[in-house]
Amino acid sequence: MEGKPDYKDEIAKIGRLSWRITRKLGDSKEVNENSKKTIKKQFNKKKINPQGLKVGDNMWLEAKNIHSNRPSKKLDQKKYRSFRISMDISQEAFQLELSEEWMIYNMFNENLLTQCKEPHFKEQYIKPAPAPDIVNEEKEYKVKEVRNYRK
Repeated sequence: MEGKPDYKDEIAKIGRLSWRITRKLGDSKEVNENSKKTIKKQFNKKKINPQGLKVGDNMWLEAKNIHSNRPSKKLDQKKYRSFRISMDISQEAFQLELSEEWMIYNMFNENLLTQCKEPHFKEQYIKPAPAPDIVNEEKEYKVKEVRNYRK
């Protein structure tokens, strides 16, 4: 019987080899799935509403792309007053409740919105400017007093 190979041993070796291959394949599939989940989680950290904005929140509107009639952008406001979010358009875009005198489109990217925080102390609260009188279709403010002037 020396000339004939022992098929039972060969079959057993092949069976063990196939079992190891399927186990390694299962491990590699599990590692692949875990890496996909990690990549997706890291990607979505920046893409899916990192500020946690929702309808009804008050937000400061950044003055980045809004043009005003101030003589210099340096002297203009950095943020406008707070507005309420009225609708969630997409993951990154929100609709704000703007008053009618604002003649701009009311949908903004989340990068232009900053959450409002209530002041901790009374001294930090800033009263909003009074509404201007409209004379000849132009806004006009009343001056109470002139504190200092130059010649």
